[in-house]
Amino acid sequence: MQSPDDWQIPLQFQPDPSAYAYDLDRALEAVVSLRARVPETAFTAETLGVDRAGQGVVIRGDGLIVTIGYLITEAEEVWLTTNAGRVVQGHVLAYDYGTGFGLVQALAPLSVKELPLGGSGRLAADTPVVVGGAGGRSHSLASRVVARQEFAGYWEYLLDEAIFTAPAHPNWGGTALIGPRGDLVGIGSLQLQHQAPGEQVVPLNMSVPIDLLKPILDDLLTLGRVNLPPRPWLGLYATELEGAGVMIIGLAGDAPAQRAGLRAGDIVHGVAGNPVTSLADFYRAIWALGPAGVDIPLSLEREGDRFDVSITSADRDRFIKPVRLH
Repeated sequence: MQSPDDWQIPLQFQPDPSAYAYDLDRALEAVVSLRARVPETAFTAETLGVDRAGQGVVIRGDGLIVTIGYLITEAEEVWLTTNAGRVVQGHVLAYDYGTGFGLVQALAPLSVKELPLGGSGRLAADTPVVVGGAGGRSHSLASRVVARQEFAGYWEYLLDEAIFTAPAHPNWGGTALIGPRGDLVGIGSLQLQHQAPGEQVVPLNMSVPIDLLKPILDDLLTLGRVNLPPRPWLGLYATELEGAGVMIIGLAGDAPAQRAGLRAGDIVHGVAGNPVTSLADFYRAIWALGPAGVDIPLSLEREGDRFDVSITSADRDRFIKPVRLH
């Protein structure tokens, strides 16, 4: 992912203010640059790095910012920069693994107006949107919704209905997905490669729908997490095998899967006696067994041999440096 300072969207792909029924420049003012520093001893340092950069969106007049959680997980320092060049320190309030959202509080006035939360449920295919990056129009992209569909990530992550847009923004982390009414309808998470008809590979952005934030916002602000029992977590990275199950491609350090002796290359055929053929099936089957700490029976294949193993799951939060009270 490029630094938010050393690139520019080609002019022909930048949003044209006259094409929208709202004040585009005012909406883009709410998008700020975000830089985070994570200690080298952090659990996520090896996979996500210690210096992280992306964007966040001001959603409240007191400087509350929503971003994508991987930018700020375990961060000890956060710095925010407005389009006008004002630099303010931020404080991490929460990150939610279920949705992927993160919250940051600006510790001094940002002097920008907030972007109101919209309704992501109204978005349909081909709806024009703006993928707003920090830095105004030159760092933003005129785009369209391509699809709204399930997304399963290799890191034990699942959205029932993510938002996919094209063309793809090159600095996608924490971007503002701005809907036709000039409000916030999603937060940028990933860039993915889609195989289009004719074997052409087309890059897409995946955004987390803002409607997922609304029912958990109060919990995140008061508790730092959702007020529900934590989901069972195994600490593995996995991918789908076409019609042949799910293959483990990596293990998180000292997490339950590694402690139980699982290896990269192991193929998961079932959970608690139920077959799984997709990542979504795999995760839902695990989460259906109970909260974190429950035993997860897996049917595995390794180098042609099939066997069963039971893994005691964990609460992912116990492996992550907690949010510090300010």
